[in-house]
Amino acid sequence: MDVLSSQATLAGYRAVLLAALRLPKLFPMLVTAAGTITAARSFVIGAGVAGLQAIATAKRLGSIVEAYDVRAAAAEQIESLGGRFVSFELETGDAQDAGGYAKAQSEEFYAKQRAFMSAQAARSDVVIATALVPGRRAPVLLDEAGVRGMKPGSVVVDLAASNGGNCACTRPDEDVLVNGVHVLGPTNLASDVPADASRMFSRNVVNLVSHLVKDAKLVLDREDEITRGTLVAHGGEVVHPVVQKQLAGA
Repeated sequence: MDVLSSQATLAGYRAVLLAALRLPKLFPMLVTAAGTITAARSFVIGAGVAGLQAIATAKRLGSIVEAYDVRAAAAEQIESLGGRFVSFELETGDAQDAGGYAKAQSEEFYAKQRAFMSAQAARSDVVIATALVPGRRAPVLLDEAGVRGMKPGSVVVDLAASNGGNCACTRPDEDVLVNGVHVLGPTNLASDVPADASRMFSRNVVNLVSHLVKDAKLVLDREDEITRGTLVAHGGEVVHPVVQKQLAGA
């Protein structure tokens, strides 16, 4: 039923292909009569659905893949796909909510993250940024100095562009060139594979409607986790806690 997950899967896949087309070198290592070509290094920020698919795709293309997630529990998933989990000394015990998504952190936390990301990006040819916090603006994890510290020709693909971006240089649906580094901010990569995107989306909708409709009648069981999580308004009142908080802060 999760549209976010199905479309994020496609976005993670396409992000790597987009980076591979922009990068002026090959992803895999090749040993040829003309010499050895070293493999490209890819760094994936965020190991949610999109990030994991990006890791798997970059690995299949032959890249050396490293990845980071604020949730320590993501390390096993990253390594299961052939990536290397990178970490730094920072307390992340409360970085995951009950639904398994990343929680918002303090500005001090993000400042330390940015310093770490800059160093990691400098040794990477490709950075795929996928970090999102539900209901919040995407955290800026790679500042302009970090982008300028990357090798000319490197590529950043920011999948958080529609939510503000994980990179300070990102502009939605634009290819920004910063000191020779391409910063791409695609906002609808799933549309690049419309057949599969539509097939997955329609299956999500059918499953949700089947869950909510019983004997041809709409049944809204407020005790059911799925119904409660998708219900925004009921009886003329906003009932979704995230939307309530957003309205209260408006």
